[in-house]
Amino acid sequence: MNATIHCFIPYIDESQVSATVSALRECDFVGKITLLATSADAEPCFGCDIIKTDSLNSSATIKAIAEAADADYILLYTKYNTLEPGYFATDRFVTIARDSKAGMLYSDHYTIVDGKKSNAPVIDYQFGSLRDDFDFGPLLFFNTEYYKLAAAGINKEYKAAGLYDLRLRISRIAPVVHINEYLYTDVTVESKRSGEQIFDYVDPKNRFVQIEMEEACTDHLKAVDGYLKPVFDKIEFDRGDFANEASVIIPVRNRVRTIRDAIRSVLKQKTDFPFNLIIIDNHSTDGTSEAIEEFTSDPRVIHIIPAREDLGIGGCWNVGANHPEAGKFCIQLDSDDVYYDENTIAKVVKAFYDNNSAMVVGTYMLTDLDLNILPPGVIDHKEWTPENGRNNALRINGFGAPRAFYTPVVREIKIPNTSYGEDYAVGLAVSRHYQIGRIFDVIYCCRRWEDNSDHALDITKTNANNLYKDRIRTWELEARIAMNKEAKQND
Repeated sequence: MNATIHCFIPYIDESQVSATVSALRECDFVGKITLLATSADAEPCFGCDIIKTDSLNSSATIKAIAEAADADYILLYTKYNTLEPGYFATDRFVTIARDSKAGMLYSDHYTIVDGKKSNAPVIDYQFGSLRDDFDFGPLLFFNTEYYKLAAAGINKEYKAAGLYDLRLRISRIAPVVHINEYLYTDVTVESKRSGEQIFDYVDPKNRFVQIEMEEACTDHLKAVDGYLKPVFDKIEFDRGDFANEASVIIPVRNRVRTIRDAIRSVLKQKTDFPFNLIIIDNHSTDGTSEAIEEFTSDPRVIHIIPAREDLGIGGCWNVGANHPEAGKFCIQLDSDDVYYDENTIAKVVKAFYDNNSAMVVGTYMLTDLDLNILPPGVIDHKEWTPENGRNNALRINGFGAPRAFYTPVVREIKIPNTSYGEDYAVGLAVSRHYQIGRIFDVIYCCRRWEDNSDHALDITKTNANNLYKDRIRTWELEARIAMNKEAKQND
């Protein structure tokens, strides 16, 4: 092999880059090493070139790398930690890059934190892997030709979305390839910026970052013909004959500690229309079923233990939404959580009519079991807008809470019989055709405790969840492209 690699690594001072530079120089094919510095006082060291920029996240930095790169491949390390390449790791990157014709590659790796070594596997990239926080690991490997081609097309100056914009552009011209091999180790070092990933959000609450990411994603959707204009099918709210205006649906299994609180928060609701509560008790064994029975003297409470034993949360939702006593609108409540006050149901139903929506999403407060507020407090998903929410939904990883559906629509679409991502899947499907209404007042308390279904997930489960959500996005994006194609043919 005669290929060469130009390495780019973030730079604070000599002590921070010393071990990484030394390790890279021991690797096959490594030619130049260039330091990326945000300090105006930074000086070259160890014979490395230096690029100074005001922001390591910016499009300007991405373009500066493209201009400086003079090797067949680019290795970009995105942390201030120490990089320890594995045995013949650079050979492996080069070989697979050549064989796969990839534009960008990434691999599984190890991490060392406080002397403890752990596996850090990552997941395959898909057509629908549009999350801006997709975990590639800190080492990115590019075919320089494709990198330069993608960088040449950059037409907006982002401060935070530079790399995100770049990898979306590369994905349109060449494969993005996951190497299922542990090719390097990311070592956390003692540094004031130890472990910081230079392309991470500086502050997740920073609205300008969200706006930039949304803009980059929207441009990508337009480029692949998956963008949907803010034109929605009209909802006629006279479909079906419903005795109740609304039903709260609670799927539950083994939540004896919290189910009573959830039920009470529903029964205290104040409305000028009839509503009921449908609880799908998925064969609880811890006393949850008996706790529910304490409330069934109230005719509004319907306690269902399904005959099937293969239901996830989505399957339980389908049971509730298709129940003959289900209301015109089905409103979510998790068995861990409670409504914020007695006006939640009324506000949700009003939002359906005000926005002519097939789905409504509220705003929630993050709390502990005793309703003490936990950081970051209010989760409002303000990135969901009537103008572009249906497109931006492909970038973000959820819809917020509580979620509610116009029952005839959710009966048609049906919710995947899973216990993770089922709400996201149906939300994307609804938004393909219909408006989704938003409530920005807090109407829900999401209570965090040790038995939450997403509490302290290991890396294998986290990866499985993210892989599934990316698959949902892939299917949805493909459906939207097909819908746009059909619309153009019918014009």
